[in-house]
Amino acid sequence: MLTSTVCAAVSAGGLGIALLTAYRKRFLAATRIAAFALIPIGLVMTGIIDWVTDLVFKPTVWAGFGVLALSALLFLVSRAAERRGAGGHDLPPAGGADPLTTGAPAIGAAAGRSAQRPKGRSEGRSQPKGRKGTGGEFDDIEAILKKHGI
Repeated sequence: MLTSTVCAAVSAGGLGIALLTAYRKRFLAATRIAAFALIPIGLVMTGIIDWVTDLVFKPTVWAGFGVLALSALLFLVSRAAERRGAGGHDLPPAGGADPLTTGAPAIGAAAGRSAQRPKGRSEGRSQPKGRKGTGGEFDDIEAILKKHGI
Protein backbone atom coordinates (compact mmCIF):
# COMPACT_ATOMS: atom_id res chain seq x y z
CA MET A 1 0.00 0.00 0.00
CA LEU A 2 2.74 2.43 0.97
CA THR A 3 4.86 1.45 -2.01
CA SER A 4 1.93 2.10 -4.37
CA THR A 5 1.51 5.60 -2.93
CA VAL A 6 5.21 6.37 -3.22
CA CYS A 7 5.31 5.14 -6.83
CA ALA A 8 2.24 7.21 -7.73
CA ALA A 9 3.84 10.29 -6.18
CA VAL A 10 7.10 9.72 -8.06
CA SER A 11 5.21 9.32 -11.34
CA ALA A 12 3.15 12.46 -10.71
CA GLY A 13 6.28 14.45 -9.88
CA GLY A 14 8.04 13.18 -13.00
CA LEU A 15 5.09 14.10 -15.20
CA GLY A 16 5.07 17.58 -13.65
CA ILE A 17 8.74 18.01 -14.50
CA ALA A 18 8.02 16.76 -18.03
CA LEU A 19 5.31 19.41 -18.42
CA LEU A 20 7.68 22.17 -17.26
CA THR A 21 10.32 20.91 -19.69
CA ALA A 22 7.79 20.90 -22.53
CA TYR A 23 6.76 24.45 -21.60
CA ARG A 24 10.39 25.49 -22.20
CA LYS A 25 10.15 24.08 -25.74
CA ARG A 26 12.41 21.11 -25.03
CA PHE A 27 10.01 18.47 -26.33
CA LEU A 28 12.50 15.66 -26.83
CA ALA A 29 13.73 15.93 -23.25
CA ALA A 30 10.14 16.23 -21.99
CA THR A 31 9.19 13.03 -23.80
CA ARG A 32 12.08 11.14 -22.21
CA ILE A 33 11.23 12.45 -18.73
CA ALA A 34 7.59 11.45 -19.19
CA ALA A 35 8.66 7.95 -20.29
CA PHE A 36 10.79 7.51 -17.17
CA ALA A 37 8.06 8.99 -14.97
CA LEU A 38 5.50 6.43 -16.12
CA ILE A 39 7.68 3.43 -15.17
CA PRO A 40 6.92 3.39 -11.38
CA ILE A 41 3.14 3.56 -11.81
CA GLY A 42 3.32 0.93 -14.54
CA LEU A 43 5.20 -1.39 -12.21
CA VAL A 44 2.56 -0.90 -9.52
CA MET A 45 -0.27 -1.58 -11.96
CA THR A 46 1.33 -4.83 -13.18
CA GLY A 47 1.93 -6.12 -9.65
CA ILE A 48 5.71 -6.29 -9.94
CA ILE A 49 6.17 -3.88 -7.03
CA ASP A 50 4.15 -6.15 -4.72
CA TRP A 51 6.23 -9.12 -5.83
CA VAL A 52 9.48 -7.24 -5.17
CA THR A 53 8.37 -6.08 -1.71
CA ASP A 54 7.33 -9.64 -0.84
CA LEU A 55 10.70 -10.83 -2.05
CA VAL A 56 12.65 -8.31 0.01
CA PHE A 57 10.69 -8.34 3.25
CA LYS A 58 9.88 -12.05 3.75
CA PRO A 59 12.41 -14.00 5.84
CA THR A 60 11.50 -17.29 4.17
CA VAL A 61 12.59 -15.87 0.82
CA TRP A 62 15.98 -14.94 2.26
CA ALA A 63 16.25 -18.39 3.84
CA GLY A 64 15.56 -19.85 0.40
CA PHE A 65 18.34 -17.76 -1.09
CA GLY A 66 20.62 -19.01 1.69
CA VAL A 67 19.77 -22.63 0.90
CA LEU A 68 20.42 -22.03 -2.81
CA ALA A 69 23.76 -20.41 -1.98
CA LEU A 70 24.71 -23.36 0.24
CA SER A 71 23.77 -25.76 -2.55
CA ALA A 72 25.92 -23.86 -5.05
CA LEU A 73 28.83 -23.79 -2.59
CA LEU A 74 28.63 -27.55 -1.99
CA PHE A 75 28.53 -28.16 -5.73
CA LEU A 76 31.62 -26.00 -6.30
CA VAL A 77 33.52 -27.66 -3.45
CA SER A 78 32.73 -31.13 -4.79
CA ARG A 79 33.86 -30.12 -8.28
CA ALA A 80 37.11 -28.67 -6.91
CA ALA A 81 37.78 -31.82 -4.90
CA GLU A 82 37.10 -33.96 -7.95
CA ARG A 83 39.56 -31.96 -10.03
CA ARG A 84 42.27 -32.31 -7.38
CA GLY A 85 42.06 -36.08 -7.69
CA ALA A 86 39.99 -36.90 -4.62
CA GLY A 87 36.98 -37.92 -6.70
CA GLY A 88 35.67 -41.46 -6.42
CA HIS A 89 36.99 -42.01 -2.89
CA ASP A 90 33.78 -41.43 -0.98
CA LEU A 91 34.50 -44.11 1.64
CA PRO A 92 37.80 -45.44 2.98
CA PRO A 93 38.64 -49.01 1.96
CA ALA A 94 37.74 -51.96 4.17
CA GLY A 95 41.24 -52.09 5.67
CA GLY A 96 40.74 -48.88 7.65
CA ALA A 97 42.74 -45.80 6.62
CA ASP A 98 42.75 -44.31 3.17
CA PRO A 99 45.78 -45.59 1.19
CA LEU A 100 46.09 -42.25 -0.59
CA THR A 101 46.94 -40.50 2.67
CA THR A 102 48.83 -43.22 4.55
CA GLY A 103 50.92 -44.74 1.78
CA ALA A 104 49.56 -48.20 2.62
CA PRO A 105 48.80 -50.60 -0.22
CA ALA A 106 45.22 -50.55 -1.46
CA ILE A 107 42.94 -53.34 -0.33
CA GLY A 108 40.18 -54.57 -2.58
CA ALA A 109 39.39 -55.18 -6.20
CA ALA A 110 41.61 -52.40 -7.53
CA ALA A 111 44.69 -53.85 -5.84
CA GLY A 112 43.88 -57.33 -7.14
CA ARG A 113 43.55 -56.09 -10.69
CA SER A 114 46.85 -54.24 -10.59
CA ALA A 115 48.66 -57.27 -9.11
CA GLN A 116 47.28 -59.62 -11.78
CA ARG A 117 47.86 -57.27 -14.70
CA PRO A 118 50.19 -58.68 -17.34
CA LYS A 119 53.40 -56.84 -17.94
CA GLY A 120 53.09 -54.08 -20.51
CA ARG A 121 55.52 -52.94 -23.16
CA SER A 122 57.74 -50.99 -20.83
CA GLU A 123 57.68 -53.52 -17.98
CA GLY A 124 59.97 -56.54 -18.18
CA ARG A 125 61.93 -55.30 -21.19
CA SER A 126 64.89 -53.04 -21.43
CA GLN A 127 64.45 -49.60 -22.91
CA PRO A 128 65.15 -49.05 -26.60
CA LYS A 129 68.68 -47.96 -27.51
CA GLY A 130 67.73 -44.37 -28.31
CA ARG A 131 66.09 -43.68 -24.92
CA LYS A 132 68.44 -45.52 -22.59
CA GLY A 133 69.71 -43.25 -19.82
CA THR A 134 68.71 -39.98 -21.51
CA GLY A 135 66.48 -38.78 -18.67
CA GLY A 136 64.22 -37.01 -21.15
CA GLU A 137 60.58 -36.21 -21.01
CA PHE A 138 59.58 -39.80 -21.77
CA ASP A 139 61.07 -40.95 -18.47
CA ASP A 140 58.99 -38.38 -16.61
CA ILE A 141 55.84 -39.45 -18.41
CA GLU A 142 56.62 -43.10 -17.76
CA ALA A 143 57.13 -42.40 -14.06
CA ILE A 144 53.80 -40.59 -13.86
CA LEU A 145 52.00 -43.44 -15.60
CA LYS A 146 53.60 -46.02 -13.31
CA LYS A 147 52.62 -43.96 -10.29
CA HIS A 148 48.99 -44.12 -11.36
CA GLY A 149 49.21 -47.84 -12.20
CA ILE A 150 48.86 -47.45 -15.95
